[in-house]
Amino acid sequence: MSSQQAAPRYGIDAYMEWVEKEGLRVIDVPYADLLDLPLGDWPRYGCKGAAVHLRGRCDFSNMFLLELAPGASTEPLRHLYEDVYYVLEGSGCTQVETAAGKHVFEWGPKSMFSVPLNARHQHFNGSGKTRARIVTTTDMPLVMNTFHNEEFVFETPFDFTDRKGKDKYFAGEGDLLLVRPGNHMWETNFVPDMERIELQYFGERGAGGTSIMFVLADGLMHAHMSEIPVGTYKKAHRHPPGFHVMCVTGHGYSLLWYEGDKDFVRVDWRHGVVFPPEDGQLHQHFNTSAEPARYLATRVGGMRYPFTMERRRSMMGERPGAEATNSKSVRDGGDQIEYEDQDPRIHALWLEEMAKVGVEPKMSAFIKK
Repeated sequence: MSSQQAAPRYGIDAYMEWVEKEGLRVIDVPYADLLDLPLGDWPRYGCKGAAVHLRGRCDFSNMFLLELAPGASTEPLRHLYEDVYYVLEGSGCTQVETAAGKHVFEWGPKSMFSVPLNARHQHFNGSGKTRARIVTTTDMPLVMNTFHNEEFVFETPFDFTDRKGKDKYFAGEGDLLLVRPGNHMWETNFVPDMERIELQYFGERGAGGTSIMFVLADGLMHAHMSEIPVGTYKKAHRHPPGFHVMCVTGHGYSLLWYEGDKDFVRVDWRHGVVFPPEDGQLHQHFNTSAEPARYLATRVGGMRYPFTMERRRSMMGERPGAEATNSKSVRDGGDQIEYEDQDPRIHALWLEEMAKVGVEPKMSAFIKK
């Protein structure tokens, strides 16, 4: 064998090779305040950006954080990875082009949207004075590790016209698809204000909470919004990795742990903070504000296209009509801890926090003594 032979390539992470080639700043932390993270130049997008890799993001997903300077825009792009955008601050518009036509919609703080797969698009900061900062959860790691070819991902001309959906989906309207509590869906491409969108009752998760699932641009990416009423908290639960949980309204904290752990990991949250629970890690969300607390969770694999068998089981059960494990008690083989089974320290800690902020607890109706 020649001594000049190149070293064999194996164990390659094509996505991480691409990130390095892009010269992208990488943020690799357990959780983050997206409003404060430092960014670097990203020539492909024509703005500042970073790849945000949080500990529970899983093999398939990541986040890209984009910042548009006052009056600036991104470069026009198309690509074969999907994404869910959430506007952290600033206002502007996005232009989307498909073979069926062009759409322009205006966004502001707490808007959410998705661009149909491989549609040419461009983002514009509408302010000449302030920055716009947008975060997007994507399946780029899945796509790049599947094809490991940058030209194919960014320069494929195929137009997925069927992903565009109805014209009203770009205008902030949508269709409510009733399934069952916890699985009701809102199909659209654009939600102008996540603080105001109507949610559906989902009391099984605890304390009179509400939620809605989203189907965005008929894509693989998932998003759901949940609300925790004032003076309450949710039941602990667990699920597969990849859920990027972002606070939208209110403030509070979450506890995270694995079965058998002596202590909890605590994450305090407010608008801009994101954290993804790790694979099978129990976690519980607590509202300590004087207003309802809403959070957005994004990941790969949703209600329409679950993508993995584990995700299908979690949302819909092991067979049609079966109970989903995400709302079944761990005592019965599910993934949720009922209030009466939770560690007593959890409620005591929350009462201490409520006393500090002067908000009246309202859990007596849900916790049996």
